[in-house]
Amino acid sequence: MGIVLFLIMNLAVMASIYLTIFVLEAFFGVRVNQNTISGLLILSFIVGFSGALISLFMSKWMAKMSMGVRVIETPSNENERWLVATVEKLAKEAGLSMPEVGIFDGPPNAFATGWNRNDSLVAVSMALFDMMDKKEIEGVLAHEMSHVKNGDMITMTLLQGVLNTFVFFISRLLANILAPKDEEGNPSPIYYMMISFALEIFLTIFATMIAMWFSRYREYRADAGAVKLSGPEGIYYALAKLGQIPKEQVALSSEMKAFGIVGFLDLFASHPPIEKRLENIKNVAKELGYQI
Repeated sequence: MGIVLFLIMNLAVMASIYLTIFVLEAFFGVRVNQNTISGLLILSFIVGFSGALISLFMSKWMAKMSMGVRVIETPSNENERWLVATVEKLAKEAGLSMPEVGIFDGPPNAFATGWNRNDSLVAVSMALFDMMDKKEIEGVLAHEMSHVKNGDMITMTLLQGVLNTFVFFISRLLANILAPKDEEGNPSPIYYMMISFALEIFLTIFATMIAMWFSRYREYRADAGAVKLSGPEGIYYALAKLGQIPKEQVALSSEMKAFGIVGFLDLFASHPPIEKRLENIKNVAKELGYQI
């Protein structure tokens, strides 16, 4: 399934790039010539934002397919009824439209995704019900609803698009300068692609660090939002419990880990360390007059 989704995504990205270039040239008379600075910049923008925007618009479908999410249309048991009712309550308090609510089999985690604040999906693994009480799960849900309220899926997409654009633009601009030239001053195609590919890898490392820095920042903000929506106890003790589990046992798939309640804590971590998040929750709770 992962390979199929990867192929579908790449085909969609390539189709969108060619379609955008065709529309620009056929209907707007904009010539996309990457041998000029303006043409390269336009092409970089198209390439940079195509993948990011398609990922955003396909995010709910991709999440359902990759995580095996079952959307709760009609609750079939008490846990599902409580889950839908709690998400509905939090959505109302946050001033949002009711999102789709789903469950999946997997590690104790949860995530939210969707292309806009009023067309989102919130999903939790059934494993959360085995290790947490309902107040703690409500804290997790409040965290995910805060992601939706803050528009984190959109802002992450825009940031990723900007980073992709600059990686593509700078790598090809430098490759054009560094690649050996023929008698007419044109860069060698082979060296041009080799240099641009190597530079893309190098620059992508730094772009990923920037994206993950922003991801960690939005986790702090979502934790603060959870405190405002449902109080500090739920999210605080939920994270404390999750912090006791080895990280590899709670991480979501690579496609979804940036959107979960917890994730890997490595150099390119999408989530801050649990200890720092707990300290942040204490500080926010204190500012709001809570004791924890």
